[in-house]
Amino acid sequence: MTAQPHNVVHNTRISQARQPFLTVQEVVSYAVPPQEILSKDSVTVSVDAVVYFRTSDPIASVNNVDDAIYSTKLLAQTTLRNALGMKTLTEMLTEREAIAQLCETILDEGTEHWGVKVERVEVKDIRLPQQLTRAMAAEAEAAREARAKVVAAEGEQKARLTVVMASRALKEAADVIQANPVALQLRHLQALNSIAAEHNSTIVFPVPVEMFGAFMKKDN
Repeated sequence: MTAQPHNVVHNTRISQARQPFLTVQEVVSYAVPPQEILSKDSVTVSVDAVVYFRTSDPIASVNNVDDAIYSTKLLAQTTLRNALGMKTLTEMLTEREAIAQLCETILDEGTEHWGVKVERVEVKDIRLPQQLTRAMAAEAEAAREARAKVVAAEGEQKARLTVVMASRALKEAADVIQANPVALQLRHLQALNSIAAEHNSTIVFPVPVEMFGAFMKKDN
């Protein structure tokens, strides 16, 4: 008769030990320890993530698994490694949100039988090996220098083109003046007239004799 109370007390202790997980329904956050992961293109990276989950079925969390929280944490680590291991380094760096969504889906399906609902997965940080980081930095610097050289070359080419165009314009102007010197003299007189009109005054300029010579030749 004394064994029955002992069994009751023992069972009560087990129930009380699991009671916090059964009653707490708020979301629990779990920071996944840094995982060393080999990418699809054979680059080793260290990845941090956070998993947010809660108890959706307290009965299943007790009956279907020994420790639902611990099992969820282990599965989170495995899921993160497997999901990222299928990606190249470039995909890891550019598709972080999509990878997190994939991990959430896989993890949620894996923990459903345990009475656990995975609310969200966040891939916090993807750290590259120092050697690779230095190599990428050197490559980026080389790319910047190459772009700078291209810009400088384009600038020099435009400057040369401008000089050529200016030279052509001067040559054309010289050809016109040589073919019709009177036109230049008329343009000179028009400029003098415009200056005088703007200042509302009479301006006397010494005029080269050659100017009149050009008109005289034309009249003759």
